[in-house]
Amino acid sequence: MLVVDDSAFMRKVVTEIIDASEEFRVVGTARNGNDALRQIHALDPEIVTLDIEMPELDGLQTLGYIMSETPRPVVMLSGAASGGKDDSTIRALELGALDFVRKPSGPISLDINVVAEVLLNALRAALQVNLRGVDMLARPRLVGARAAAAGAGRAATRVVAIAASTGGPRALAEVVPGLPRDLDAAVLIVQHMPKGFTRSLAQRLDSLSPLTVVEAQHGELIVTNKVYVAPGGQHMRVARDHTGLVIALDETPAIHGVRPAADPLFRSVASLFGADTVGAVLTGMGRDGAQGLRAIRDAGGKGIVQDQATSVIYGMPHVALTVAGAERVLPLTEIASGIAELLGYRKASREEGSM
Repeated sequence: MLVVDDSAFMRKVVTEIIDASEEFRVVGTARNGNDALRQIHALDPEIVTLDIEMPELDGLQTLGYIMSETPRPVVMLSGAASGGKDDSTIRALELGALDFVRKPSGPISLDINVVAEVLLNALRAALQVNLRGVDMLARPRLVGARAAAAGAGRAATRVVAIAASTGGPRALAEVVPGLPRDLDAAVLIVQHMPKGFTRSLAQRLDSLSPLTVVEAQHGELIVTNKVYVAPGGQHMRVARDHTGLVIALDETPAIHGVRPAADPLFRSVASLFGADTVGAVLTGMGRDGAQGLRAIRDAGGKGIVQDQATSVIYGMPHVALTVAGAERVLPLTEIASGIAELLGYRKASREEGSM
């Protein structure tokens, strides 16, 4: 493993955390991106931990070279959220970084040991990575002036629920921009991510997509042709109040070790939207989304599971397929069109064109 950070202190402490685990061994360290690239070619480490903010060649630039020249699992180390660092972290995940670990108190964190287990879990996930699933750079789509789709702002009667974890931001950057602006459904997303980063994820997806993408707010009315991202640290469900179907957020205990978790969302949409639901389980570790997808299909809704070849980690999709089954098992590039098809979008478009 190679540890890359411009701080000698951080290199030392991160190395100590990794070596003390006895699961991994640090074979070298690097002080900036240029040094990292030299060390990668010389040492060929299996995994790289990479700081975002560095002189000469920063983390994003370095990551771009790594993924294009010598692809391998990369875990980003991110300073505390401020000054656009969240945006850089989201972009790094789109570019192929496996995961990120937030430094608790900024670029030089004297208390880095408090996230030692988070770092080790990210490295354990790296051992399961399918490099083929990350061996494509995100291809940002150009979004022109966003015209209001017919029915935009109307209370949603159909819904798409998406679950994603490790590799999810990259997958979402492919799927969400591929959905048509007149999808005629609301889209609800649970991406396993801590508090402070989901707003940047929503903003990034919004900049790429014909649909409006927001970080969900408690009590917000669920309307058609809008995408809602669950805030980090809060479970998201759909509930009914006097205004209609709304977003319900809470901080009840983690499920499957994560909050937000997809199962509560999936169960709630199955209950309230029934057959007018499409559930999709994308790349990630663990089993979140499997029981929820079962509930959706039991209610008459339809399911999509990302295929093994394009999943960064095939844990969640595999368990979902085993537990719930699915109408479609699709590569990442076909999931958006698969969602539209299961919603009847193409059929509706043809009917409108023939009128």
